[in-house]
Amino acid sequence: MSFLAALSRDWILFTKSVKSSIHLVGFMSKQIKLALVGRPNVGKSALFNCICKKRIAIVDEAEGITRDRLYAPADFFGQSFEIIDTGGIDPHSKAAFQEEIRRQAEIAIEEADVLIMVVDLLAGLTALDEYVARLLLKTGRKVILAVNKIDDHSKVDLVYPFYALGISTVVPVSAIHHFQIAELLEAAFKDVVFPQEIEEKHDSIRVAIVGRPNVGKSTLVNYLLDEERCVVSPIAGTTRDSIDVDIEAEGTHFTLIDTAGIRRKKSEKEVVDKFAAVRTERAIDRADVCVLVIDAVHGMGTQEKRIAHEIEAQGKGCIVLFNKWDLVKGFRMEHCRKSFEYDVPFLLHCPSLFVSGLDGRNLNQLFKTIKEVDAQQTRRITTGQLNKFLEKVVQQYHPPMLQGKRLRIYYMAQVDIQPPRFVLFVNNPNLMIDSYKKYLLNQFRETYQFTGAPIEFILKARSSKRQDSAKKEEVPETVEEEVVDEEDDLEEADLSFLDPSYFE
Repeated sequence: MSFLAALSRDWILFTKSVKSSIHLVGFMSKQIKLALVGRPNVGKSALFNCICKKRIAIVDEAEGITRDRLYAPADFFGQSFEIIDTGGIDPHSKAAFQEEIRRQAEIAIEEADVLIMVVDLLAGLTALDEYVARLLLKTGRKVILAVNKIDDHSKVDLVYPFYALGISTVVPVSAIHHFQIAELLEAAFKDVVFPQEIEEKHDSIRVAIVGRPNVGKSTLVNYLLDEERCVVSPIAGTTRDSIDVDIEAEGTHFTLIDTAGIRRKKSEKEVVDKFAAVRTERAIDRADVCVLVIDAVHGMGTQEKRIAHEIEAQGKGCIVLFNKWDLVKGFRMEHCRKSFEYDVPFLLHCPSLFVSGLDGRNLNQLFKTIKEVDAQQTRRITTGQLNKFLEKVVQQYHPPMLQGKRLRIYYMAQVDIQPPRFVLFVNNPNLMIDSYKKYLLNQFRETYQFTGAPIEFILKARSSKRQDSAKKEEVPETVEEEVVDEEDDLEEADLSFLDPSYFE
């Protein structure tokens, strides 16, 4: 066997071992699954949002908005189940991603215990509806027909033509007006036995996969799950909805959130793109750690810097992931990392990985790094340790004088985690200049690291002991004027009782 063949064999075995250590969390497997299926633009996503009582799926009048499978927990009179939204099935459509959308819908049909076919009353019965009905009836699963866009009881009689589809149970509904949604679920779960014992959901680390369009976020998620969970294509903007997937790796539960690529504001030409951007921002807000995916071929751009600032502004941990490293030729990883650190100094505290979502290169380090960043965000430093640190760094470099006054930092305390927040009690917050604050932050990073976690220093003014005692004493106005006059003429006053540090 040649050296290259042996190396290729070892690499394949290594990637298989990485995948074998990652698997989907099993708490969902015991739940009843309900899938919404139908042709395009019949209101499946609106019905999905109505049943799960959240605005998860993007709803728009245009066809083909939903592309990936969307999962969400829902409740039926105290019985929990999982609802699945799918893209519209149209085998004759020439729209983009139609084959991938159909494949995603077929996977959802195989997973589901109960199928709800959604049709549009206003459009009437179509040949495409008949095709979808035949496809669902062949599965042998329980199928319920939901005739959508019926606003009130006066239009209920209009559903009779849809019995021609061969589905015995027909329920008129309105996803927009929440009309007869309970009746629909009651018909769907009739004679369905819900599991008595469902494994409790573990607390997981929520990880948002963010970046600009077409950097390989969905490819990365698909590789980690070892399945076609997200639609992938070379066209930018393929992913529109935020997709949550629960997995377990290295003994820890994670929730991966695949998001739509964040475009520049001027590039958001369609309403759907604006909705996708809003959902991506919400995904960052509910995440514990954000993985900023960058195309290693194109490098760090202005848009990536803007996303990084957004992650830091929301107080989330950050990991920089250079994807598509398999396409980079003629550059060493160390040189690229040095160039990144020089170009983006405000991300020096964030760990960086050079990976390939296509073949899994270096992805074995991802979950370990996520756990480390999440642990750093929840660290607490005692006040005693912080004050020792403060004494040391102030002795090394004293605060500069401003208009004859010097900043005095009395003590420091940690007040919050995720992100770590620290309060510095000072004599006057206005005396803290930016350069000295950066000095304190850099020294703090060197001492306590807090890898990947943003740190916030809050300045709070603390009155001196003399001011505190003056507030407690009730002094007449005439006496206060005399005190002010004496303080104005400091040279003639007896100042032996003052601490020498007062004049620093």
